[in-house]
Amino acid sequence: MPDKTALPVPAAGSVPAAGTAAPAPPAPPVRDGGGPRRRTRRHRWPVVVPFFVFLAVCFGLPAGTMVYGAFTVLDPASGTSEFSTENVSGSLSGAYATGLTGSVELSAVTALLATVIGALIAQAVVSSPRAGLRGIVVSASGVLANFSGAPLAFAFIATLGTTGTVTQLFHLDRTGFSLYSFTGLVLAYLYFMIPLMVVIVLPALDGLRAQWQEAAASCGATRSQYWRHVGIPVLTPSLVGGAVLMFGTAFASHATAAVMVGSSQPLITIQIANALNGNVLVGQENLALAMSLNMVVIALLVMAVQIPLQRRSTRWLG
Repeated sequence: MPDKTALPVPAAGSVPAAGTAAPAPPAPPVRDGGGPRRRTRRHRWPVVVPFFVFLAVCFGLPAGTMVYGAFTVLDPASGTSEFSTENVSGSLSGAYATGLTGSVELSAVTALLATVIGALIAQAVVSSPRAGLRGIVVSASGVLANFSGAPLAFAFIATLGTTGTVTQLFHLDRTGFSLYSFTGLVLAYLYFMIPLMVVIVLPALDGLRAQWQEAAASCGATRSQYWRHVGIPVLTPSLVGGAVLMFGTAFASHATAAVMVGSSQPLITIQIANALNGNVLVGQENLALAMSLNMVVIALLVMAVQIPLQRRSTRWLG
């Protein structure tokens, strides 16, 4: 006898007969803990915990200490600290305001000159038919971009100082040139900023596709028209971003100016060093922290400009 418990399997596309129960739909798959992707994300968190700990200890703690000290004043009589904006207002007035203005002016001039000269040198390297020239320039730029600080200052003093070799050979002292001036600082800063700009702008120039220039030429555009309407607009985010980076580099430099000119040129970095060494009035011990806070604010503004420009440059040239 046939087995009455076995149900016939309907053929594909057939309709179940009246009174016969339709087969149940398949059950949805069960997700175990949100799926493998969520489990993978959970497993990644322990890996980045040391990085956040490093940021908190090496950056968060000093930044918090700086902000706290900038807005507190020590009372000499009671020896207690109280909240005050005296340090911040003092760092933005008088000689300290002059130092901040001098640093901004020096950084702006050197950033502009380094951007223009570095971009021209990089373009000459990219358009050169000599394949070995690029390797030489990149290697030299990498070395010169890291040659700064006290060694660079001593090299310039021995070369262009009052008794320097080039000064005595060409009698530069008769022309009124002085290495220990604003112009001398500009020359010293450009020595390591121009190679750095060459290294930065070379990838952007490599991103200019040859098809763009060929398409412009096929439409009857000259070389100057191509650069004016295609090349320079595409390179503008990279060039402006490089200029902003050069500004930040010059603004934060200290050793070169400290060895070359000392306190003869008003610069915020030298004033901070003098304040940290105790060359301030009683009750202004935290003035250096307030000046450092001003530099951090300017650095954050520089980063706020640099990051969007870098993203836009990557979108066009990536």
